[in-house]
Amino acid sequence: MKVVLAFGSNLGRRFDTLQGALDTLFDAPGLEFVRASPVYETEPVGGPAGQKPYLNAIVIAETTLEPHTLLERALNVEDAFGRVRAERWGPRTLDIDLIVVGDVVCEDPDLTLPHPRAHERAFVLVPWSKADPEGEVPGHGPVSGLLEGLDRQGVHLRHDLKLQRPD
Repeated sequence: MKVVLAFGSNLGRRFDTLQGALDTLFDAPGLEFVRASPVYETEPVGGPAGQKPYLNAIVIAETTLEPHTLLERALNVEDAFGRVRAERWGPRTLDIDLIVVGDVVCEDPDLTLPHPRAHERAFVLVPWSKADPEGEVPGHGPVSGLLEGLDRQGVHLRHDLKLQRPD
């Protein structure tokens, strides 16, 4: 199954955290890296005032893992990089969201697929459109069409940063 993952960080050494998390996430069987988007610096959406900007990227992969197993792996990587869940949409060393896992639609207390707000967030859709121009959010439509109605201010390409294929 095709998987779309969103990576974000706004605390500490943001880029090093994103690259380290990418390497760690793919350091076990069942998940194959396909490509990563460019890195974008973005203004925080929601959460407490005064947060620092995020670095965000989208990663496209193929998996044989079940969605809940993939979620557990992502949460373990977040924990390994010091993620503290203190407040909703608060600052974080690392955030890895499952955006789409194949055509799976899931609504349970632990996992909602596709991600419930991905279709309305420029910090997800802009990098996704670069990594997978044909991408689609099940139930909402093509990424390119969803981007048409969104404000892209606060989403800035970082030409100086490029995620490397995991080792």
